Amino acid sequence: MRLNAALLALAMGLAGASAFTATARTVPSSILSQRHKFEIGAQPLNTALNQLAAQAGVRILFPYDDVSRLRSPALRGWFTTQEALKRLLAGTGLALSETGHGVIALTRPGHSIANEREASRALAITDAPAVRRQRPPVAQAAIAEEAPAAALIVTGTRLSTRSLTGSLSPIDILLATDLAAGGRLSTRDLLGGLVPSLTVSNSGSGASFAIKTLSMRGLAGDHLLVLVNGKRRHNMATLFINGTTQSGQSPPDLDFIPAAAIRRIEVLRDGASAQYGSDALAGVINILLKDDAGGQARWTAGLTARGDGEEGRIEWSQGLAIGEEGHIHLTLDGHLQGHAFRSAANNGPFFETVAGLASTSERNLNRVVNRGGQPQLASLTIALDASAPLGDANEFYSFGTMSRRNADAWLTYRTPDALNNVPALYPLGYSPRLHINESDAQWVAGLRGEWRGWDYDLSTSFARNLARYGESSTLNASLGAASPSTMALGSAETREWIADLDLRRSVDGGLDDPMTIGIGVEYRGNRYSVGAGEPASWQDGGWVSADGVHAGVPRAPGAQGVSGFPASAAGRWSRHGWAAYASAEQAIGDSLELALAGRHEDYSDFGVANSGKASARVALAPGLALRGTISTGFRAPTLQQQHYASASTINVGGALLPVSALPARSAAAQALGAAPLRPERSTHWAAGLVASPGGGLNLTVDAYQIDIRDRILLSDVLTGPAVRAALDSAGLTGSAGAFYFSNAANTRTRGLDLVANWRSSPGPWGTAAITFSANINRTRFTHIDAAPAILSTTDPPGALIGRARQGDVSMGTPRDKLIANLLWSGEAASINLRATRYGRVTQVHPTDPALDAPVSPRIIVDLEGTLALAPGARISLGANNLFDTYPDKLPEALRANGFWLYNPYSPWGSSGGLYYARFNLEF
Repeated sequence: MRLNAALLALAMGLAGASAFTATARTVPSSILSQRHKFEIGAQPLNTALNQLAAQAGVRILFPYDDVSRLRSPALRGWFTTQEALKRLLAGTGLALSETGHGVIALTRPGHSIANEREASRALAITDAPAVRRQRPPVAQAAIAEEAPAAALIVTGTRLSTRSLTGSLSPIDILLATDLAAGGRLSTRDLLGGLVPSLTVSNSGSGASFAIKTLSMRGLAGDHLLVLVNGKRRHNMATLFINGTTQSGQSPPDLDFIPAAAIRRIEVLRDGASAQYGSDALAGVINILLKDDAGGQARWTAGLTARGDGEEGRIEWSQGLAIGEEGHIHLTLDGHLQGHAFRSAANNGPFFETVAGLASTSERNLNRVVNRGGQPQLASLTIALDASAPLGDANEFYSFGTMSRRNADAWLTYRTPDALNNVPALYPLGYSPRLHINESDAQWVAGLRGEWRGWDYDLSTSFARNLARYGESSTLNASLGAASPSTMALGSAETREWIADLDLRRSVDGGLDDPMTIGIGVEYRGNRYSVGAGEPASWQDGGWVSADGVHAGVPRAPGAQGVSGFPASAAGRWSRHGWAAYASAEQAIGDSLELALAGRHEDYSDFGVANSGKASARVALAPGLALRGTISTGFRAPTLQQQHYASASTINVGGALLPVSALPARSAAAQALGAAPLRPERSTHWAAGLVASPGGGLNLTVDAYQIDIRDRILLSDVLTGPAVRAALDSAGLTGSAGAFYFSNAANTRTRGLDLVANWRSSPGPWGTAAITFSANINRTRFTHIDAAPAILSTTDPPGALIGRARQGDVSMGTPRDKLIANLLWSGEAASINLRATRYGRVTQVHPTDPALDAPVSPRIIVDLEGTLALAPGARISLGANNLFDTYPDKLPEALRANGFWLYNPYSPWGSSGGLYYARFNLEF
């Protein structure tokens, strides 16, 4: 694509400018004399050394065999690095010295590092960055590139010394090296490719065609909370509607967080409403942004095996030091994506005759007239992370993103003689083309530090997502030949403002380790607004043809494909809520750890919600522990789910029909049995085993059960004479059916997560990391409300949550997903090989089991090879879906109109293999 060249030129220009503007941090003359605040519990000495290195910003080289058998005392407070090490090493006989380059060496008496190497003794090195500014424990998050098991985590805990293997809840850490070798082009796809419990949905249809959602453990996208640097990420304005498994959701759009801005991601696979509030029923994703002084530029270009679906991405990031403790890190991300059409032939009649006989005009038509598949996208995102010290123990910080995205896609082909066409305008039929222009931004600013013995974090956040919709190559058939072909359909916008204060401190309770307590308050205000489209996009013009096969029959009103928002659907709605929360974590001896959390929230629209959580971890032996949690949670209905109203043309029983989405509070919806939405409530149980037998191997197995009551789901499309009569009486005379949100069901999800990883020690042949992870998951309905009385008049009687919708929830995501990954890294090259097995998925037919369409299990292989061209310069060649594997084709009966050839429920998409090249420059 021509814009790829422009983006490449931009990246080269930015990289060149960086060579003159970048400033590297320098190691202080004596890293041992720097003062830091340390929070290190009593534990094995090798783990304590990793934590000290992370908190002091140093690297420590030590004899592993000697250190692994020792324990360290607790260390809390402000010390120089030398003082802290002396306290940890007291009585061990180990001596310390600086080796240069920010590395501290620990040796046995009378030995040097050279002696240890000559004796072929095992040497270990901690993996904090060479120099890292001190942060208060509330926000501290260390990086451990070579040993993630010892890395400190900040998600799901307020204890600043919690390590990955010491976590009371299952959590995954994705490091910068994992993300760089992931081979995917977006943050959302990176997560879906690396964590088996996460599933990337297929695209929606209609106004949500440009959106893919991310869900955990087969639940909805809205059940997964997204944080950036520990702060809540806002939801998108567009409601994921008329899609498949994730219909009715509006979760955060992870495509607006550039992968080049991320230093690591923590994925908490546990209910966490008591800690973070609404939405965290399935888990939490915490994305931590880069804050170092390095720079990087990347250019990626790729094509599918069929030569379409072009992908181009330019990424540039640069960090600058502000004094000795502050920083600013800026990232630019430009992305282009081309169409990839994968439609079938349209086997229906294009021209109709009064006698119902096939017209001679049908004989030589090209029947592959649809353009279904991957949409076209162009986006630009800016991300910023910055901080500046305020005195010795406080700092100001700010971060955020700002994005623009334009997207377009073709909708289902309309045949020449259809009721939704005007032959004078489109004598050979037409395919409407939908356009979405989005702007998105979120900015956070705050203060954090220490005050009177408390570690505090005071912050505020403002977010906005605006989507404007338009169509071209369309018409409003009810206006006849006077209809315009291009229309503005309206807009949707969300705004969110959050202010919070978080406090944490350690309290001496007379045990070996102090109790860590946290308290906080939060205010959140939300606003959702809908702007009406131009009148031609939604009004009923009343035109009736005087001749032809549809003479005297009223034509379909509104823009075809997606009708504009009518004036009656436009408006502005808001709500606000307050929350107060508290938590406590306590170690009892060397083998038992307990944690409690509770949260009280008060919303202006539906009232009070309370949630709680209890966790425990029991060490059975060195390197072996049991852990478990029980929690309650809730999810407030979004303003979109409460107030969204629209009209669109969708496939109902093989026919394109105009249908309406109704707010549950509207008179029309209540005439069909709707009631105001209530919050979802959940109970989450989990138990797991953590094993670190040594030799670089770590293993976790966690079983879980998630019960959700009053689950918010979209109803089936309700049709029939009684339904149409109710819609007519409500003024919706053009609708053949309607659907709405309801709390009509309870579900139960059970499953198992397994993660095993092994990392080798550095050797002459490089290093290797092998990971095997798996998720086995099943969701079933435990209760479904009876259908409204009005549906009993249809033949056959209708259902509010029918067979197809139940199938989306219980069979629309893989029952199992297994990932095996091998990453080998040498001095001048690296190879990453990943095989992912997706379990069976089924598209369930609304009425006929014989027409259920399965997606058979498949193994998808990804491969990337990287070669160093020069210091800081690398080139990579790779393939996502190396063997160009496609999902099952839809049965003939389900692709009569030809829009989909392959099953759209496929969890790995339907565009086939993507083959790419990437150039990476670090400076």
